[in-house]
Amino acid sequence: MGKGRLEAFSDGVIAIIITIMVLEFKRPETASLAGLADVAPHFAAYVLSFVYVGIYWNNHHHMLHAVRGVTGAILWANLHLLFWLSLVPFATAWMGEHYLSAWPVALYGVVLLMAALAYAILARLLVRHEGPGSLMAKAVGGELKILLSPVAYGAAIAIAFFFPPLSLALYAGVALCWLIPDPRIERAIAMK
Repeated sequence: MGKGRLEAFSDGVIAIIITIMVLEFKRPETASLAGLADVAPHFAAYVLSFVYVGIYWNNHHHMLHAVRGVTGAILWANLHLLFWLSLVPFATAWMGEHYLSAWPVALYGVVLLMAALAYAILARLLVRHEGPGSLMAKAVGGELKILLSPVAYGAAIAIAFFFPPLSLALYAGVALCWLIPDPRIERAIAMK
């Protein structure tokens, strides 16, 4: 079946996720720099989450350009990814409110971990559907970041119960690794 509806639906859900995050954003209580400083943790959590959602949108977009079609299993895997991404606004709001507390920082990591696993499942199903010699297989085969990100998230979740700032640094570090786009999909598309 075609992939157009999956792309359009995913783009819509991701746009709604970003909208919800910005609507949840706390405004300063006062019209002063001190009031602005009070919302700095919320702003930092929002920026980190916006970057993560943007990374997923960008990679999702590129991944779907490398495939010809989708199956029912791929549709469900995509919904699985969107489910975890839809929890980002909730986890972001809680973590922004309690950024030095173990449970909110750990929950944020759980959401990131589950989204990463859902993305890996979706990528694997797309490769299986397209075939081992496909454009998709060439584009995502052996992706080290896909393998190491869940390990970093797992470590950050455990560390959150001892030193939440280090967990936050790990979450930011993983995001930085993904900010540099992997050029393999664009190269593979250009070569077809």
